[in-house]
Amino acid sequence: MRIIQSLGLSALLMWLALGTSQAAQSPTDLVRTTAETMLSTLETRQAEIERRPQLIYDLVGRIVAPHFDFELITQSAVGRDWRQATPAQRQALIDAFREVLVSTYATALLKYSGEDILYQAARPGTRSDTVIVPTQVRAPGASAIPVDYRLHNQDGDWKVYDVVIENVSLISNYRGQFRAILGRSGIDGLIEELRAKSRGPGA
Repeated sequence: MRIIQSLGLSALLMWLALGTSQAAQSPTDLVRTTAETMLSTLETRQAEIERRPQLIYDLVGRIVAPHFDFELITQSAVGRDWRQATPAQRQALIDAFREVLVSTYATALLKYSGEDILYQAARPGTRSDTVIVPTQVRAPGASAIPVDYRLHNQDGDWKVYDVVIENVSLISNYRGQFRAILGRSGIDGLIEELRAKSRGPGA
């Protein structure tokens, strides 16, 4: 499925998008300036990251992850089964899914090879206090990949709640995977599968 094949590159862009919070900036300016900051950090600390690959996971978790609404992302991906989860199960789902995404996107950052990112002005989202920041990822000899970031305003801060890659929603993609797991293993089974995936093979 192409969405999965594109996920590594799109994930990189997603994490580049909102490395720091600057309320005075427009969403598009925020995406652009923090992307440049993150890439600069990767470049200046490249030798250190090569010696200690775990550092990239720490950077993603500390610098980037706070600017994503993992509760809303997880709730949307789980779908109708969210209502059946206890508060403890909900928190476990959020924590486990966060670790999966951090691990996936940190790995994608290590594979960044200089693709150009083109930014467009934000447009209103489908709900109040939401915007869409359209971007394109361009690599030599390849077609441009459209990546749209959906953000909502949470207490004065812009936070990512979905990413749409080539017209396919990240949340919708995971929702299909989660539905199959929930159908055979229930909420606790999904928690365990997410925890296993975040630990990675051989963990």
